[in-house]
Amino acid sequence: MSSRFFAAGDSSSESSSEEEELYSEEETAPKGEEESSEEEDESDGDEESSDEEEGGKTGVSKFLRDAASSEGESSDEDTPKVVKSAKNKRLEELDSVIKLIDNAIKINDWSSISTEFDKLNRQVVKIAAAEKAPKQYIKTAADLEDFMNETIAKQKASTKKMNATNAKGLNAMKQKIKRNNREYSTEIEKYRDNKEEYMESDEEDDMMPVEQPRSKADIYVADIPGEDDQGFSTVGRGGRTLQYTPESIFAHLRTITESRGKKNTDRAEQIRIMERLLTVAVTPYQRIRVLLTLISTRFDLTTGSSVTFMSQEQWKMADQELGTLLEVLEDNRNMVVVENAEAWEDDEKPPQPAPGEKLKIPGSIVSIVERLDDELTRSLQHIDPHTAEYIERLSDEQALYNKVVRAMLYVEELRKDPKLEIPQENTNRVVMRRVEHIYFKPSQVVNILEENAWRSVPSQFDSKITPRGKAQDIATLVQVLCTYLFENSADIIRGRAYLCQVYFCALHDQYYRARDMLLMSHLQETIGNFDISTQILFNRTLVQVGLCAFRAGLVYESQNTLLEICGSGRQKELLAQGVMIQRYSQVTPEQERLERQRQLPFHMHINLELLECVFLTCSMLLEIPLLAQTGSSPDIKKRVISKNYRRLLEFHERQIFTGPPENTRDHIMQASRALAAGEWKKSVELINSIKIWELMAQSERIKTMLSEQIQEEGLRTYLFTYAPFYDTLAVSTLASMFDLSERKVAAVVSKMISHEELAAALDQVNSAIIFRKGVELSRLQSLALTLSDKASGLIEANERTLEQRTQGTANAFERQGGQRGGRGGRGGTRGGMRSDRGGPRTRGGQQFGGGALGGAIKV
Repeated sequence: MSSRFFAAGDSSSESSSEEEELYSEEETAPKGEEESSEEEDESDGDEESSDEEEGGKTGVSKFLRDAASSEGESSDEDTPKVVKSAKNKRLEELDSVIKLIDNAIKINDWSSISTEFDKLNRQVVKIAAAEKAPKQYIKTAADLEDFMNETIAKQKASTKKMNATNAKGLNAMKQKIKRNNREYSTEIEKYRDNKEEYMESDEEDDMMPVEQPRSKADIYVADIPGEDDQGFSTVGRGGRTLQYTPESIFAHLRTITESRGKKNTDRAEQIRIMERLLTVAVTPYQRIRVLLTLISTRFDLTTGSSVTFMSQEQWKMADQELGTLLEVLEDNRNMVVVENAEAWEDDEKPPQPAPGEKLKIPGSIVSIVERLDDELTRSLQHIDPHTAEYIERLSDEQALYNKVVRAMLYVEELRKDPKLEIPQENTNRVVMRRVEHIYFKPSQVVNILEENAWRSVPSQFDSKITPRGKAQDIATLVQVLCTYLFENSADIIRGRAYLCQVYFCALHDQYYRARDMLLMSHLQETIGNFDISTQILFNRTLVQVGLCAFRAGLVYESQNTLLEICGSGRQKELLAQGVMIQRYSQVTPEQERLERQRQLPFHMHINLELLECVFLTCSMLLEIPLLAQTGSSPDIKKRVISKNYRRLLEFHERQIFTGPPENTRDHIMQASRALAAGEWKKSVELINSIKIWELMAQSERIKTMLSEQIQEEGLRTYLFTYAPFYDTLAVSTLASMFDLSERKVAAVVSKMISHEELAAALDQVNSAIIFRKGVELSRLQSLALTLSDKASGLIEANERTLEQRTQGTANAFERQGGQRGGRGGRGGTRGGMRSDRGGPRTRGGQQFGGGALGGAIKV
């Protein structure tokens, strides 16, 4: 027994030693042989293990194994074989990368997004070589661009900065997406127009599917009559099935309405639910209720989030839904949407209006139109105006203007029924929106807007304020709308309507009418009491009146009008065309945000370079003759018309070397020096060479007007400068020097003599100017006058300072009893001696008791 036991132990030890030797030999074998024979070893090992199992199992176990193997073989036959083409494999790889990108988007990991986006592009190149890019890729590229824009907007609004790695990835993605999406712009636009339809459209596969022999299971499953996708139902929270039926519409709407404003509300899901409800709505009342809630929910997408404006897709959907709502209301006159209606509480049955009465539904068409207008303006504020996207977004203004006109007609229709009690304010608000869309546009553009708007309105509807047939004359249209607001509104809307009409008149070269209206309104006295947006409109109107005066050749009026805006150096801020953040200004982020919200869209801007050019040109035509007049006549009190122009001119004169003019200021400064030196032709050439004049209508007429103005001011400058050196001067000589007619020269000289600017007489018989001598003061007299002026100014300054310090006390330094202080004052005794021997001795005359003020202080 023992020998047999030890024999078994020896055999096991020998087998273990053999295994150790085998392992050591395998470890010392070359690595290349391991790799080449790896698969063979695995297959051999599998076969040996299976043989061992077969050899180890006998009897019943072997019988069971054979039965199991036969069942496995039959199941293998029944399992359908999946044959994947190269295209399908690549699409699967594409989907996996897209999934990684989606995960990175959820955690805002731009570094990972950038890396995976590069992989995605490499895979798409292989797929797109044979056909167009896959729709999954187009969807990912469009969604990435939207998410990137949203992230950039969040970063601008928030004070917390992104970490360096993430910011680097975001900056890289900016360039990649911009460059990449340019190639697929057409497909991306199709996707954004209708996402669901784009993704659901079937693609035609180039490769035919490989038919496989169907197994019994396949045939069995195929023969079962299955249900389509419509058979599935949506499950909401709590596992309850959501049913979209006409009877459940009001219950869904109530749930959505109650969840508005709450945290963690999925507004996108609510929008999808209401879009589904709109398709199942049967009655007009149901459609109106769903559309009102749906439009409001779309507006809520930007409320309380970092997104500053509605996306173009959501805005267009809201615009279409508003159009559908107006159509339903126009077709069903017995239902009206008014603000003072009471909400219907019963979700089971809809309300039934009484015979002869209209069913009131709570809501406001005017508020929806105003919100659409505000969202369009907000989006235009944030889009780069130098891109095609801005032009595309601006094209939506026509659709918005159509809705404004239709809303105006609807409100007018409601006001015809006195039972509805529609306030006048509603009509004023929508009419004001219409005016604000047309007052700054040329008549040709407004005419196109009006034609398209009336074309979209059904023929049976017409306006009482602006009838359909009288909308051709745009000037009459603006006047009618503004007059209606001026008569039926008050305060801010009334003032804004008046300013819009003045702006429109000035834009269409009706200077005298615009000036008279602006002066008669007296708005310049009360504009400080209005809100900031109205003050901005006033500044814009003032600038437009000044430009209108310049186009009419009224240099003095133009310069006076523009001086208040251009003289401040804050044109951008005053016209709401840019935020000027000064170095040491303490502006809170909230104030800066409000300032940016007030900015005007780019298409409403007034060209600031043109404005500066007009102001400096007018200042040149007024300042150069004035400088010549004060230089030749020192007795004339120096006055400054434009400090900005004087400062620029002095800076230009201090320069040692002046090269050729490069910008508008250089042209005007060199033209000023040439005009002061009498070289009027050079001045005309420099002024006319400014390129900015081409932006004005009838630029050639403007240049001709400027040439004539420069000739006249050159003549006045010459007479002011050289009058002391002439006794007589022929009019014909001046006419030939300045290329003017003798009649024009005589008129200019006569005007100067009548205004006492020139000490001379005009000899009409001999056609000559006779200068009077001895009128000019000598150098000593002029210096004496200057000294007296300065002394009087110093006395006035001292008196003002004294009055401020004594707070207006006139007799603060007089003694009590009416006696003056000082030594030997009138009515007093010398040195302050006693007038009464028995009385107390007073202080000497050098002492000052302070009078009434001193007594008050002592008390």
